[in-house]
Amino acid sequence: MADAVAKPPRVTRRRTSGTSRTKGKGSARRLPYLLIAPAGLLMLGFIAYPMLSVLYYSLQNYNVTKPWRNGYAGLDNFTKIFTDDPQFWDTLAFSGKWVVTEVLLQLVLGLALALLVNQTFIGRGIARALVFSPWAVSGVLTTTIWMLLYNPSTGISRYLADAGIGSYGTSVLSDTGTVFWAAVLAELWRGVPFFAILILADLQSIPKDLYEAASVDGAGRMRQFFHITLPHLKDAIILSTLLRGVWEFNNVDLLYTLTGGGPAGQTTTLPLYVANTGIDGHDFGYASALTTVAFVILLFCSILYLRLSKFGGDNK
Repeated sequence: MADAVAKPPRVTRRRTSGTSRTKGKGSARRLPYLLIAPAGLLMLGFIAYPMLSVLYYSLQNYNVTKPWRNGYAGLDNFTKIFTDDPQFWDTLAFSGKWVVTEVLLQLVLGLALALLVNQTFIGRGIARALVFSPWAVSGVLTTTIWMLLYNPSTGISRYLADAGIGSYGTSVLSDTGTVFWAAVLAELWRGVPFFAILILADLQSIPKDLYEAASVDGAGRMRQFFHITLPHLKDAIILSTLLRGVWEFNNVDLLYTLTGGGPAGQTTTLPLYVANTGIDGHDFGYASALTTVAFVILLFCSILYLRLSKFGGDNK
């Protein structure tokens, strides 16, 4: 044949080598870590450096008022804590008492408030704002409010004395028999909204169908509470009690400004003892050792609490 049929040009495909594909996947995997690296480095600097500094000074004799004694101390500070410092054990015992009392009372009252404001009623928005407002108040301002309330001349005790309850000039903050519960009440006012906020948020995520089905089956309010509400609130309660326990253990601002750790050291927590040792006593080496011990105690208790409570387990 004179006319030949023209063949279409042959298309050659470029094959991607296995090495190129591997490099591309490797870059894709590294990209998220590269993006979060700046924030991670900042967090590492703000967290790791102070922790390492405290650990370093805990092994030193470092008192700015006695510079001739400064130098490497090894484990001497820790030996003193456990063998020659009864105040450490007293403050640790009070810290445990303070944390358990505060967390339990705040949990019970916060749960009750959350259940209350979760109901439908007129003025619910205003009620929620009033319930949550103490959480926005700083510790020092909270102390100022309660110091005015506890003032023997102008506070509640004066009006109680006018009503024939108690006597004039009584100060609950200077009496060793009443100072603990006076401080507990002031901290309750600030801490209860924290539990109420977290628990209310979790309450609103519970499906209403469960309560309707339980009502059809004849379950009353108490059975619904124990078999539906509490199981769904388990993780929220565990998380809130853990966070609040750590915060109450580290509570310094309210106790320092309300009682100063007194009277006679009756309200001195371990962190407040650390602050007094470092700031007032200028013994930063021993204060760093106390801080290290407190950190280890908190870490151990937190891990143990999460393990025993089975946080994140299937409870629905």
